[in-house]
Amino acid sequence: MKRTKVIDALKRTDFGSEITVMGWVRSKRGSKGIFFIALNDGSTIKNVQIVGEDQHFDEETVKLITTGACLKVVGTLVESPASGQASEIQAKEIEVLGECDNTYPLQKKGASWEYLRTVAHMRPRTNTFGAILRIRHNMAMAIHTYFHEHGFYYFHTPLITASDCEGAGNMFQVTTKNLYDLKKDDEGKIDYSDDFFGEQVALTVSGQLEGELGATALGQIYTFGPTFRAENSNTPRHLAEFWMIEPEMAFYDKQDLMDLEEDFIKYCVRWALDNCRDDLEFLNKMVDKTLIERLEGVLKEDFVRLPYTEGIEILQEAIKNGKKFEFPCQWGDDLASEHERYLVEEHFKKPVIMTDYPKEIKAFYMKLNEDGKTMQGTDVLFPQIGEIIGGSVREESYDKLMAEIDRRGMETEKLQWYLDTRRWGSCPHAGFGLGFERLILFVTGMQNIRDVIPFPRTPKNCMF
Repeated sequence: MKRTKVIDALKRTDFGSEITVMGWVRSKRGSKGIFFIALNDGSTIKNVQIVGEDQHFDEETVKLITTGACLKVVGTLVESPASGQASEIQAKEIEVLGECDNTYPLQKKGASWEYLRTVAHMRPRTNTFGAILRIRHNMAMAIHTYFHEHGFYYFHTPLITASDCEGAGNMFQVTTKNLYDLKKDDEGKIDYSDDFFGEQVALTVSGQLEGELGATALGQIYTFGPTFRAENSNTPRHLAEFWMIEPEMAFYDKQDLMDLEEDFIKYCVRWALDNCRDDLEFLNKMVDKTLIERLEGVLKEDFVRLPYTEGIEILQEAIKNGKKFEFPCQWGDDLASEHERYLVEEHFKKPVIMTDYPKEIKAFYMKLNEDGKTMQGTDVLFPQIGEIIGGSVREESYDKLMAEIDRRGMETEKLQWYLDTRRWGSCPHAGFGLGFERLILFVTGMQNIRDVIPFPRTPKNCMF
């Protein structure tokens, strides 16, 4: 008989029908010759209850039904007398597909997040991580659906690149060279002429620069893929390998960009509320009791549009009135997460799009304002998270872009292909980057970014 997924079994009302389910034992209990199994196959946060009578099963089989074991159950779908579940399955046949002994690392309920990271290969089987990973899938579907419905093209940018988009130099090098016997030139620098690509290359920190090429040909594109940053940051907000969504749009100005950022993020939150209700209710109960309220709040409010200079004035006024911050916030400082969260959670009590940052703290490709001091950045700040989106209008003028590159002392040799977009048919354009894991943090209510990706990559940790 064909297997029925647990999510579908729980919806069925054709009581008396024979049904086959398969999954992993979450728990087993027994009394007076009857045993009860909570079985889950990952299709839903909810378990299906299996009821078996000891007399119908040999003792050895019943002994093998332990937490973590994998079972095939054939039985009769019946109405459940217990509250909280509409149906259960009276077992006729139970086959143990995979035994599980008492060394299984998920025996106890309530294991700490830290412990679960050490068994990341098993934690997807827990209720919490099953919920997170189903939500993660749904957010990916929301992203692709939104952009497809709005006329964007999914554009694949390279993971191996010779350009450093952010200009920070925190890149993982890619090489086939023997690191124990490196060939060097007369100046003592590594000679890459015999390497696979014949030059120094690295894993990408962003697909943006290549994305701009797509936008200046297809009109509007988006990328969605892994990015890599070799920052030695052991914080709850940083990963060395994470996923980014980066749309780039020709003929967009700052207003268009802010409208897109707000509409897009609201669409994703609405998708979660509409499609992940069971998982969100579980996380609301077990992880963050204000989660659903906060998600619904995002949809109700228009985002504040706040120039950086005004934001600094608000923060300095708060300091005068006794608010203490760990980091300073003078004009020209890059705001810390605590500053961003103060503006969102305490001052405005709604999401904020901060604009017009000092040019010294932003990337070279951003469009300079007429004041010559600020750039047309448009970062979206969210409760719990701080910055969730970083965006800007891009500088389309070749001369102005070159002047900024020269001012920063950047090498142009490896950026000539990018500069060509400003030489041949340049156009106004804009874009943003959304860290996928930061979106998942917000939607799940989790506190550490290592807990919203299946296998986190962080300093001194590359397990699994």
